[in-house]
Amino acid sequence: MKRQFLLYFFIILFLSITTTAVILYGKGYRLTPDQGKIGVVETGLLVATSRPDGAGVFINSHLTSATDSTINLSPGEYNVKIVKEGYFSWEKKIKIQKELVSKAEALLFTTAPKLESITDSGVANPVLDPSGTQIAFTVASQSARKNGVYILDMSAKPILTLQSALTQIADDTTDTFSQSELSWSPDGKEILASVSGRLNTKTTYLLKKEFNQNSRDVTATLQETDALWKKQKEDKEQSRIAGLPTKLQDLIFENFTLLSWSLDETKMLYQASRSATLPIIVTPPLIGTNPISDERALKKGHIYVYDIKEDKNFEIDIVRQLADQGSPALIWFPDSKHLILVNNRQINIMEYDGANKTVIYAGPFIGDFVAPWPDGSKIVILTNLGNQNIPPNLYTIGLK
Repeated sequence: MKRQFLLYFFIILFLSITTTAVILYGKGYRLTPDQGKIGVVETGLLVATSRPDGAGVFINSHLTSATDSTINLSPGEYNVKIVKEGYFSWEKKIKIQKELVSKAEALLFTTAPKLESITDSGVANPVLDPSGTQIAFTVASQSARKNGVYILDMSAKPILTLQSALTQIADDTTDTFSQSELSWSPDGKEILASVSGRLNTKTTYLLKKEFNQNSRDVTATLQETDALWKKQKEDKEQSRIAGLPTKLQDLIFENFTLLSWSLDETKMLYQASRSATLPIIVTPPLIGTNPISDERALKKGHIYVYDIKEDKNFEIDIVRQLADQGSPALIWFPDSKHLILVNNRQINIMEYDGANKTVIYAGPFIGDFVAPWPDGSKIVILTNLGNQNIPPNLYTIGLK
């Protein structure tokens, strides 16, 4: 009986010690020799990932591991660099805290992007729909039946060729739709096509996302249509904000001029409507958030990104720095973690906190039209490749 008791005691003791050791190991505690003695040190964890994977992870310029791995580091600030041959490198200063997990998530872009044409007959007036999955445009260089309005559905699957994702929805047999100005409805299901006539008159048609044999003339009721679409946009905006905490709603109405939402609606790109100090919304602060220190002091007119989930605010000061070179544009990348910066004949992609700005394309493109493919694999631009003797067409820039 005594022997059984001792056996149970040692089993329970062993399980307790093992469980405690596993928990401490998971929190980052490690055994390490110190002056000939074995001691326990407190560490933090760095989880390093990359797309594509298989990249080298450099910690303070030393190759330490490969991506998709977990690295134990003593508390402190480290320069983390992720490198893969054929891709632009990724680099960020990351603070490691004891018993906490920090992340280095690198989206790597190829240094040799592939340029591929979507159209070859000339394109004008491309317009991206609110969902970011469809591009409407006009064609005017073909016959009357081939000229008109087309839609590129970037979400269509399977896409055997880029050209197979094109659909004509209007031709020039009833009116010159090839010369029309296009605008999408808030739900992306209809298009207004305004055709200029003589004496500065305009005829506006409402087009469905199918071939419109008999296009509907809505010129007489255009004001009502505009008012309806405006209300739909306002209702959608209000419903987004209504789901947020009251304190955050007040913060937005008082300090933000909203420019755009990330596709997952967890981040807001905005311009500060006044100088103010952002209060802390999430208490206590979340663990494992973006390692870069955020900016709580707002300056009127400056551009910021506010992360709703993490309650962090980052100034995109590159926009202000480039303002004297033109009118830089910011577009959300489909992963909601990056922004596309378009400025001075360059297309850059950077993280939403402004880090790791990478030049993806530097060359001729027209009208600053840039649209990311929904899966983030490519970017669509309008260009004639610098040849003024040919009409512009839609091209994709491969990012993988």
